[in-house]
Formats: sequence, C-alpha cells, structure tokens
Amino acid sequence: MDIETLREYCLAKKAVTEDFPFGEDTLVFRVMNKIFLLVSLSSNPLQFNAKCDPGKAIELREQYDAIIPGYHMNKQHWNTVIMDGRLSNTLITEIINDSYNLIVKSLSKKNREALL
Repeated sequence: MDIETLREYCLAKKAVTEDFPFGEDTLVFRVMNKIFLLVSLSSNPLQFNAKCDPGKAIELREQYDAIIPGYHMNKQHWNTVIMDGRLSNTLITEIINDSYNLIVKSLSKKNREALL
C-alpha cells in the first residue's frame, strides 16, 4: 500500500479530515477532530502510527516485526506500522479500521450519533 492508497482509504471513512498540525512531514487523519492515524511522509519505507487496544498492540508487536511501539506516542495505546511489504494490505486496513473504531467509541454519544 502506498501513501495515496492509504490516504484515500482513510478519507473514505465517515467524518474523516486530514491536516498537518505537526509540520509538513506528518500527515494526520482525524475523525470528529480526534486523531486516529499519523503518517510520516519522509520515512522510507512509509510508516504510520495507529491507535490500538493495549492487549492487541502487544499481540501484534509479538507477531510482526514490522509493527513496533508507537514512535513519539503512548507506547501502550499506539503502534508504528512499517509498510515495507512484510504486512498484507488486509492487515494494514484492519489496523486502520481498529484505530478509527477506537476513536469513534471514545466520542461523546452526541458525536457518535452524528456519524450515523
């Protein structure tokens, strides 16, 4: 998966916006103003940080060398995913979906209902 495919996938989700609050190198995706994915545009290979359930975060790190504790993030709740071809697109989209869904669950009832 390349940056354009990743970007299109994230932006296709309901109420997602993108911005560059941390400088032109870090593309941030938000749902209802809450961050669910950060992409380092200068990294080679491409990498992104995604929110993850703490138990699942550890499980993924143990299972895949291309998934490590979140760089510059809370290591308990965020993973860095290295997109160097070792992970399937199916797994990558699952990680993105999980991150998006965790943020949606954390929204107020009013904002969750606005997504419906």
